[in-house]
Amino acid sequence: MRERWGSEFGRLWSAYAVSTYGTWIAFGAYPLIAVRVLGASAFAVSLLEAAGLAVAAVAAFSLGPWIEHRAKRPVMIAADLVRFAATASVPVAYVLGVLSYGQLLVVSVVSGTASIAFTAASGAYLKHLVPRDHLLVANGRFEATSWVATAAGPPLGGALIGLLGPVVTVLADALSYLLSALGIHRIRGSDVVTPRDRSAEPRDRSTETRDRSVVPRRSPFLDGWWFILRDPALRRLFLNSILVGGLIMATAPLLSVLLLGQYHFPAWQYGLAFGVPALGGFVGARLSARLVARHGRYRVMAVSGRLRSVFPLGLALVGPGVPGLLTVIAVEGLLITCMGIFNPIYATERLRRTPVHRTAQILSTWSAASKLLHAALMVIWGILATLTSPLTAITVSGVLLLGTPLLLPTRAQLSAPEPVFPGEDVRVA
Repeated sequence: MRERWGSEFGRLWSAYAVSTYGTWIAFGAYPLIAVRVLGASAFAVSLLEAAGLAVAAVAAFSLGPWIEHRAKRPVMIAADLVRFAATASVPVAYVLGVLSYGQLLVVSVVSGTASIAFTAASGAYLKHLVPRDHLLVANGRFEATSWVATAAGPPLGGALIGLLGPVVTVLADALSYLLSALGIHRIRGSDVVTPRDRSAEPRDRSTETRDRSVVPRRSPFLDGWWFILRDPALRRLFLNSILVGGLIMATAPLLSVLLLGQYHFPAWQYGLAFGVPALGGFVGARLSARLVARHGRYRVMAVSGRLRSVFPLGLALVGPGVPGLLTVIAVEGLLITCMGIFNPIYATERLRRTPVHRTAQILSTWSAASKLLHAALMVIWGILATLTSPLTAITVSGVLLLGTPLLLPTRAQLSAPEPVFPGEDVRVA
């Protein structure tokens, strides 16, 4: 399908692309700064990631209702500017000679919170902007962009780190958020806002009693949870995605310590180890919609979802030198290819089962829960790596991932009609 959705989608896509490229160019810069500039331990590097995720997640639970009643583009612009200011403070502090581990923690918290706000607002706006039948193609394009950035960013970032140091790549990341904000500012046309005075109950008094049992009154802070947990397919996708993501993310700081610290990989090899496999993600994202058209979304989701939980165990075989580098590239390549296929289907299914007037709340709740679990698992795996070794902790994560396919939606759940939420509407601003 080569459907065109106009310049507004193009600007949103471009803004996403530039910030994603900036993020991946800076990939490895923060662990490298923590390990080689500040002398942080494996546990400290894990804590750096975990603290930002945990505090951002707690703050994000209140962001959903706040974002829901506001136009989404200004929220995205504000989130980008906050991320720019926070990230730019790192090279400034480094030049002044006052950079500390505590500042990196604060930057991680602020950037993580702003990222949750951006994700929630952009998801709601994408559903408003793109026709329902084309969401899979749109999500596939975003996913493909992400993997191209993942492929190109780390090697380029590794080269920049080798030539100019890790702080320069952080500055590039900061500038990418500023460019993203400018791109979103150029978007014109309608926006989506949920009115504050709308109730979740329908106006038809003849059905009021019946519908109250379906849509009870509840705190706005619980709306996201309620909508996620009431739909069996959405609930299982939620549990599967946060657990798989959490177990994979828990090993990311440990893999950095293992490769950069214990095995002494040069920065360019470290970037190469994660850049080359991302090409598989691009291929998978481009194939995702075609595979669904041929084999159906359940079969493609089930197969790719199972395979992405098998390959991480291969990281238990990682060693020093060229063989270790090739092992990381092979394992990550297989894993990321499966993720490239799975993620657009999963993201599309989530948007389709999410009412437009609650999209921001559901996505912020989803992101917050994911980050909170990721933070907890990072701390646990940091402790495990301290008591044993980084490689042992990575192996344990791979073993546990083998059980996560049990949480994927069944064929019957995925084929069930998407839930209908009567009586709620939105206005276009």
